[in-house]
Amino acid sequence: MLAERYFPEDPNTALIKLRQLGERLAKQVASRFGAFTSAQETQLALIRRLEVDGLIEREVAALFHDLRTTGNDATHGLYGDHASALSTLKIAWQLGVWFHRTFSDPEFRSGPFRPPQPPADESEELRAELAALQSALDAFRAKGGAVAEQLSATEAQLQQALDEQQQWEQLAEAAEADKVALSAQLQALQNAAAKQPAAVSAGLLQAAKKAAGSIELDEASTRQLIDEQLRQAGWEADTQNLRHGKGARPKKNRNLAIAEWPTSSGPADYVLFVGLTPVAAVEAKRANTDVAGKVPQAERYCRDFQPSAEMELRINGWGPEGEYSIPFAFSSNGRPFLNQLRTKSGIWFRDLRRSENLAGPLERWYSPEGLKALSRQDVDQAHQQLRRESFSFGFPLRPYQRRAIEATEAAIAAGQREIMLAMATGTGKTKTCVALIYRLLKTGRFRRVLFLVDRSELGTQAADAFKETRMESLQSFADIYGIKELGEREVETDTRVHIATVQAMVQRLLLGSEEAKPTVDTYDLIVVDECHRGYLLDRELSDRELRFRDFNDYVSKYRRVIEMFDAVKIGLTATPALHTVNIFGQPVFVYSYREAVVDGFLVDHEPPIRINTELSSEGIGWAAGEEVKIYDPSTTLIEKFTTPDELRFEVEAFNRKVITESFNKVVCEALADELDPFSPYKTLIFCASDTHADLVVMLLKEAFQERYDSVANDAVAKITGASDKPKELIRRYKNEAFPNVAVTVDLLSTGVDVPAICNIVFLRRMNSRILYDQIIGRATRLCEAIDKTHFRIFDAVRIYEALENFTDMKPVVVNPNITFTQLIQELQTTEGEESELVRQQLIAKLRRKQQRLSENHAAQFRLLTGEEPADFISRLQQLPIQEARRWLGTIHGLAEVLDQQWDGPARCLSALLSARGA
Repeated sequence: MLAERYFPEDPNTALIKLRQLGERLAKQVASRFGAFTSAQETQLALIRRLEVDGLIEREVAALFHDLRTTGNDATHGLYGDHASALSTLKIAWQLGVWFHRTFSDPEFRSGPFRPPQPPADESEELRAELAALQSALDAFRAKGGAVAEQLSATEAQLQQALDEQQQWEQLAEAAEADKVALSAQLQALQNAAAKQPAAVSAGLLQAAKKAAGSIELDEASTRQLIDEQLRQAGWEADTQNLRHGKGARPKKNRNLAIAEWPTSSGPADYVLFVGLTPVAAVEAKRANTDVAGKVPQAERYCRDFQPSAEMELRINGWGPEGEYSIPFAFSSNGRPFLNQLRTKSGIWFRDLRRSENLAGPLERWYSPEGLKALSRQDVDQAHQQLRRESFSFGFPLRPYQRRAIEATEAAIAAGQREIMLAMATGTGKTKTCVALIYRLLKTGRFRRVLFLVDRSELGTQAADAFKETRMESLQSFADIYGIKELGEREVETDTRVHIATVQAMVQRLLLGSEEAKPTVDTYDLIVVDECHRGYLLDRELSDRELRFRDFNDYVSKYRRVIEMFDAVKIGLTATPALHTVNIFGQPVFVYSYREAVVDGFLVDHEPPIRINTELSSEGIGWAAGEEVKIYDPSTTLIEKFTTPDELRFEVEAFNRKVITESFNKVVCEALADELDPFSPYKTLIFCASDTHADLVVMLLKEAFQERYDSVANDAVAKITGASDKPKELIRRYKNEAFPNVAVTVDLLSTGVDVPAICNIVFLRRMNSRILYDQIIGRATRLCEAIDKTHFRIFDAVRIYEALENFTDMKPVVVNPNITFTQLIQELQTTEGEESELVRQQLIAKLRRKQQRLSENHAAQFRLLTGEEPADFISRLQQLPIQEARRWLGTIHGLAEVLDQQWDGPARCLSALLSARGA
């Protein structure tokens, strides 16, 4: 190879040639996968795109990056000695072997690396390494019999691979003279790849993945990779020159990674110094070594460290008994972290200050500033302060919100790193989160928080909550702690909370420049709002969002973002599913829709009103008129949490059928009989597509016109991503009388708080149970301004039936027509779980009744019970069930009074809609 030819006399040029080889190999890979775009695409952008698109594995991308960075240093900084050139040659050799195994021969066996011709003035270290490489090659050649025959075949294969590399090196030189010809050749490969069957492409991907798993680097090449990783994190690192044996020592105002530092039990591969203070010891091993098992060796270095005179050490040492001179231990083999090779990849790290701290893998290295800040943090003291800290804020916390915070803090204190809170939509997750984060920052448990959302609207709402929520002394959260909002990328020293979208962080971490990448210690707490993200299965992402190939691709990149940082992760959701449990674990706290309705913090809904048409009867095999099932206590919440989000119902073909005028005309006429566009009770209609939404808007306006003679044009409005100024439309829908009816696809499916919504209309089916729950959650909020007592669901596509066994969003009062007399009688005659369910129905029905009390009936109720209605309900809820029965039995005539038709405000909702046919 050309690089080998230059090696003896010009290692700088050898590195430049290796960089050119890497550039051409990357373009060749892209072309063969049908992903080549342009010869002008930078090598950095191309490598990242190939990795993000799943065409090359991360360890292969790391090899490409090493050729790129060392070649750039050689080109721009005249960098390059024989040691670094030799390590880079070995890396290029492994990359060439990977390429040959991927595109030519998956079973190719390469044999040992062939060392290049030694330089005339080789150093003792280089002479020893070249001799060892030659010895390995000679030993391999010396094997006789069948092995010798195999060697001959292997050498022939190796020569073929080397010929391919040489061909592309020659092309690299030719490219300088004729880039057009090279581009045409790559385009030809691209065209051929585009025509190959999907099975062939899948086979190449599998071969590339398998070949990546076979990459083997020796310790010298591994050290070169680790050097570069350390430099990216802000350390000065150069294994060949920055060594204790060559006189390297810590210096003030410099952050040095000094190699081969002596300890009483052998030299440490690296010791990391912040100024004159040693902060970490590193054990570095070759790439195929079990890196997790080497952490104890790094711990030994931390214990047996031998300081020099100029150092600044902690007087009492580190650890429970002060036995460590250095607080942090690392082990690495240079390989990017892969969960499927958990113990053999990544950078393993252990904080030695507490015996309870376990070792775990990191994506990247800590920065000097990060280790310095971590060394100042006292976790035990923070937890002691948390236990003493009051819950007195400038806003009242509800009892369940306090329980959620206490459960989260207990999980953190127990060492849990992934935590999930499940709280029903409308129960104040964001307020709970603001209070939790405030306590964790105030006590010093965490330094900086990444508040992650999946769409900009949620980020804006979160920022408003931090700016408006009064915490102490009339100061808002944002007054006390620095906040960075959406679009602000630079995280400053005083930034305590950074709000960002998943899409922006994917762009920054996976596709951005190295300089823009945050370090692994940038955030030590990540809070993910609406962490379910399952509705990607059914929603159309806007052009503002980064495109993902599919749901699994989203989850993969989403996990990459939150696992990039050495941080505790807290996921907030109303709808846990299998993929969220896989990331955050089982919820440490659950507050369900049913609990919230019984407690009076959300409103109940009536059994669905079915709009029967011929189309709505297709595709789902449930009997017409089937009753909605009652709550089944044997079906636990945990079962819902471990159910996949995607349910295999036929959806796409059906949703195409709903865009017909005859079907939608019947539905809109039925809705016009039930909905009052002049009332304060809002309606939200979900359609299959933007075109469908346009059709429904037109037909519903016509139906209202016929029903009410005259209706304002803006009483009904389409609010989708394609609407003109959708944010303005959402604001008007929330705050003004019109539009009264919003017709959408998925823009309003989550994160939009409009308490006046009293009607949800389904004109589409969906596979995502999370999306379904989120849609229903739009109507669950209380709204005292309109005396809202419950909400209705209109179902024209029978989605309620299809998903009722996969959701907990079921009515508490199953039969709205059941009387108080019946419920009180059932409470006296039932036992166990059934008795508790009856009590919950009685309480939910009482809360609805309470909303409609006139002054006369309120006085009558107080006279009969001796209590205000709210106090009566609270006592009924808190008493043990046996005492509740006895107490109700002493209030004679209660059921009869409650069953009276009380005069109060006009009913906000009508009775069930009579079935209509189409």
